Amino acid sequence: MLRGGLHIARLLGIDIYVDWSWLFIFLLITSNLAAGVFPQWHPEWSFWLSWLVAAVAAVLFFVSVLLHELSHSIVARARGMRVRRITLFLFGGVSNIEREPPAPLTEFLMALVGPLTSIVLGVVFLIIGSLTAGSAAAMSDPVASFARLDPLSTLLLWLGPINIVLGLFNLIPGFPLDGGRVLRSIVWAVTGNLHRATRVASAAGQFVGWTFIVVGIAMAFGAKVPVFGSGLIGGLWLAFIGWFLSSAAQSNYQQLLIHDLLEDVPVARLMKSNVPTISPHASVSSLIYDFIMKSDERGFTVVQDGRIVGLVTLEDVRKLPREAWEHTNIGQIMTPADQLVLATPEEDVSEAMDQLISRDVRQLPVVRNGELVGMLRRRDVVKWLQIQSGFAAGPMA
Repeated sequence: MLRGGLHIARLLGIDIYVDWSWLFIFLLITSNLAAGVFPQWHPEWSFWLSWLVAAVAAVLFFVSVLLHELSHSIVARARGMRVRRITLFLFGGVSNIEREPPAPLTEFLMALVGPLTSIVLGVVFLIIGSLTAGSAAAMSDPVASFARLDPLSTLLLWLGPINIVLGLFNLIPGFPLDGGRVLRSIVWAVTGNLHRATRVASAAGQFVGWTFIVVGIAMAFGAKVPVFGSGLIGGLWLAFIGWFLSSAAQSNYQQLLIHDLLEDVPVARLMKSNVPTISPHASVSSLIYDFIMKSDERGFTVVQDGRIVGLVTLEDVRKLPREAWEHTNIGQIMTPADQLVLATPEEDVSEAMDQLISRDVRQLPVVRNGELVGMLRRRDVVKWLQIQSGFAAGPMA
């Protein structure tokens, strides 16, 4: 896997990535079905058939998650918002949308369409599965019914309920779940205050998260909980999900506070002026000894004839073997200007910081009419936030 995920496709103009953590849940679902569920339903199936159907089920489950996320993205684009990418990861998927929804109705529609998509998919899978199962699905004995199902019917009748559960789970009114976003849109519409609505939805998300943690720990110690059951593995998994939800709810609220602090602050106020520049014809060895070793900078703008042509960073140098430093020039390892995200002195730092975080970079060149006028560094923004607010911007540092 690559940093930030492995790019696997581009659908409807949106890049699709798979995070490394997806492999864990893929293996978990596959092994659970192949070693636990399918042998009980189909004791006559061979070892290889059980594992093959289980692997296909895991892949189709994540295709379902992808469709769930695509529905969010399609509504977002229809409402005038740009979607950068969709990433499938440990807990499902996430759509990377460039900014907060502009109005409560947009938030409501974007949030609701995801769970509805999952529920509709579940119902469709159940209907098709029942049709393909034929008389086996109509038997009064569930065990005998499943034993007579072919692999396709088994697959569909597993995907149906799991998608419905996914849709209903996402409707839980706790941020950042879709239900939490629905709650936020309603509070936002009633109060007219996005900040207050986010605080309410985040508090609900933390409550839900801590409830899962408590219930999960109780299950791990043998308590039998309605719907969830009991058991060490199930309890620890539920507690882990609760921890993730609680942390995500708190983080989302903090990000909104950060955005508020950075709004209406021009990039020119926080950028570093008179930044060092280097020629694309200079050697990598010169960059190391004359620039990197003599400053605390991690990125340097590459300039030719007064105009920016690229950016070279410490990470670029690390990819190059030591013996190649002398005979490799900066132009060969730099990121060209047409691939860079640039800021202007007049734009809000909040917008520039969104670019820093989404691109996972430490600095943005600041240009006016194609000429370099400064560098906006993530650490300078974090320092300003700490001075202004008194709290450390954890995920941004």
